[in-house]
Amino acid sequence: MKKHILLFAACLTGLFFNSCKKQDAFLDTKPNQALEIPTSLSDIESLLQNNDVFNRAVDPELGEIASDDFDVQDGVFANLDYPLLKNSYTWSKTLYDPINYIYVHDWSDPYQMVYYANTVLDDLPAIKIIAGQQSQYNQIKGAALFYRSFAFYNLVQTFALPYNSATAGSTLGIPLRLTSDINARPPRSNEADCYNQILTDLKNALPLLPVTPAYKTAPSQPAVNALLARIYLAMADYPSALQYANACLAQFNSLEDYNTLNSPTTSAISNTYLTEDIYHTGLVSYTLLATRRNSYIDSALYLTYSNNDLRKTKFFTILDGLPQYPRFVGSYDPKNSRYDGLATDEIYLIKAECLARAGDMQNAMGTLNALLVNRWKTGTFIPYTATSADDALTQILLERRKELLERGLRWTDLRRLNQESRFAITLTKKVDGVTYTLPPNDPRYAFPIPYDEITLDNLIQNAR
Repeated sequence: MKKHILLFAACLTGLFFNSCKKQDAFLDTKPNQALEIPTSLSDIESLLQNNDVFNRAVDPELGEIASDDFDVQDGVFANLDYPLLKNSYTWSKTLYDPINYIYVHDWSDPYQMVYYANTVLDDLPAIKIIAGQQSQYNQIKGAALFYRSFAFYNLVQTFALPYNSATAGSTLGIPLRLTSDINARPPRSNEADCYNQILTDLKNALPLLPVTPAYKTAPSQPAVNALLARIYLAMADYPSALQYANACLAQFNSLEDYNTLNSPTTSAISNTYLTEDIYHTGLVSYTLLATRRNSYIDSALYLTYSNNDLRKTKFFTILDGLPQYPRFVGSYDPKNSRYDGLATDEIYLIKAECLARAGDMQNAMGTLNALLVNRWKTGTFIPYTATSADDALTQILLERRKELLERGLRWTDLRRLNQESRFAITLTKKVDGVTYTLPPNDPRYAFPIPYDEITLDNLIQNAR
């Protein structure tokens, strides 16, 4: 009873605030209903129909802040009043204020998703279904498994070290909370068990979900396949990543032609979800990235975009006549929030990379070109060629960097690519005359667990 009352209060709060705002038609907003004690499938389903819990600014962003996707000017950094942002940006060994409690969204928001998903999974077996409800039952269960796995995956990318198959059995992951019992306090599992749980949840969800979702914010079979491809890529299991990238594209392979989109200034790419959006969700909205004037893209990276490459105008703007400080304004979110959902451009790039790593240079470049032709001005694109599979891989990784900028993926890419000496890099940031560095495979690639969680659950803290 207690857990349902808690959920009722949370749903009711979200319902109240949503009712105070006019909902835009293009949001494809899922209904948000509040029910105290679930007695039917509709009751259970209502717990999953909460965009504020599952889709809107809920995924960890600390990795994005710590990555090399952007820089900040000294004046902006000095005026940041949130130590967590300053410390994350400079890879400080001390991340949180040791005296004053702060709510760490990157930890708590994904675990809130896990709690809702677990509540659904715990209560479903007690619900009596009638004729014609099996499909609804399956979709509810599949969605709960998808949400839980997505949250667990984001947590291990933030609060655990990069995956390495040789050490995963002995490296600490995250607590795997697999029940809605709020008194259950599991310890940190090892990384092997964490990834096994994530992958098992997704593979169990796959046959339960529809190919075409009712909303872009709802899970589907293509979304599961896309997420599996993303996860296997992070694990450097490239044959499996290719398998699920192909499975996703066999069901959904639409790409947006950027020639049809309006150029943004400080607004989003479009006023609706893009065609290639498979599953829509967003990063926690910290002010450092939420305000465009606070951050800028490295000018050397900006110059890698050809003048005929539409991403140069649709992703960036030059403010105050300062070309050395190009500002990123592109987003796959109608409200211009930080998008980290699943889209086909990412899946084409995963497929291309995996093909190059398998030595299939021709199909790797063909897959890359199938994406890029939709990014260049009509009639100007000359297909890329490569002299070897390694040359193809180098080109594909650069295009991945350019296409997926500020999508919450760079931190994971750094973590996995640093384990290959040919791609390992040392990150450097200079703030007010002080140079900060983050070497490859540094322990700081795992963020510390919030202090209160360490105390409450007696968890082992990450080394810094």
